[in-house]
Amino acid sequence: MIPTGITQNVNELLESPEVRNVLENSELLLLLNQGAGDRDILAERLNLSPKQMAYVTNAEPGEGLIIYGGVALPFIDNFPQNTQLYKIMSTRLSESAIG
Repeated sequence: MIPTGITQNVNELLESPEVRNVLENSELLLLLNQGAGDRDILAERLNLSPKQMAYVTNAEPGEGLIIYGGVALPFIDNFPQNTQLYKIMSTRLSESAIG
């Protein structure tokens, strides 16, 4: 099992020393679009360049930055929206097969 955490506001979470320790010791991170304050905090904590942070600045859904083992890779996932799997996974209630 792999512990997984999901949040939209890292600034509040990083006030906790325990959470900072988890973040700094995580081998795999997936960053999506981030607000300005959160970007600044993540750039400093993860030692990311402005060019790398550009991938999580005004990013579209399905775009971001994967950080694994100290390597940061940008990604774009244009998942087909006309599939049942997309409808199951979508977090947009208007598109959800469940909602």
